Amino acid sequence: MLGPKRDGVYVDATVGLGGHAEGILRQAQGCTLIGIDRDDKALDIARERLGKYENVHLVRESFSNMKAVIGNLGLSNVNGILLDAGVSTLHLKSEGRGFSFLKDEPLDMRMDRRQDLTAEEVVNRYPEKDLASVIWRFGEERSSRKIAKAIVIARRKNPVRSCRELADIIEKALGRRGRIHPATRTFQGIRIEVNKELDELSIAVESGAELLQTGGRFCVLSYHSLEDRIVKNAFKKLAKEGLFRIITKKPLAPGREEQKSNPSSRSAKLRVGEKI
Repeated sequence: MLGPKRDGVYVDATVGLGGHAEGILRQAQGCTLIGIDRDDKALDIARERLGKYENVHLVRESFSNMKAVIGNLGLSNVNGILLDAGVSTLHLKSEGRGFSFLKDEPLDMRMDRRQDLTAEEVVNRYPEKDLASVIWRFGEERSSRKIAKAIVIARRKNPVRSCRELADIIEKALGRRGRIHPATRTFQGIRIEVNKELDELSIAVESGAELLQTGGRFCVLSYHSLEDRIVKNAFKKLAKEGLFRIITKKPLAPGREEQKSNPSSRSAKLRVGEKI
């Protein structure tokens, strides 16, 4: 869908471990690739992986600031942008990052460890009403008030410091039903709040559209309804303004075989727009 060409300039706005970036560089040998990520550890891995390729620029920054990144490299526009939203496998599997309720590690959840706000602060300092709002708005958790109340009661005795502690509090409040852990949506909501993910995504889609040359493609992968809604509405708005042609009338989703070989793709949706 991105259709990279040899002489093009492409932005992987969430370069992560460099998988998509390497795919672009292989398909369009000789192109310029700009990889952005706010996680220093991810950039280190991507730098090693992509070291054999020329014309690669890796920058530690939020993807909402891609316009500034492009400008600092002396460029005014690009031929294509790929944005893979949400949390990465690196975050979930790395020790001490505090993204997973399956691990007994400090509540952190920061994608950029330079920032001050952590999950521990959200859990222990947000007023009950605000905490319930975060869990409801960003986690789409129906039992948000019940969970927030249970957290506030628990933190009055002792601060909630670890992922395991928080997961246990939620499980005791809701009980365990089905295969999905009852803490799943709450952890998503807190993570989104810590990293301001939805705000970042809205800004990124808007600024990215401005950066594209005519005929340039914007590919966005999202993993839950909140992200997908932002992308869908932004693309619709751009199309209404006569700036975009929507390539994917409905988002593309992985088939059964892809889900088997790559389980983390299960909830992915791909939307693509083209600058006109």
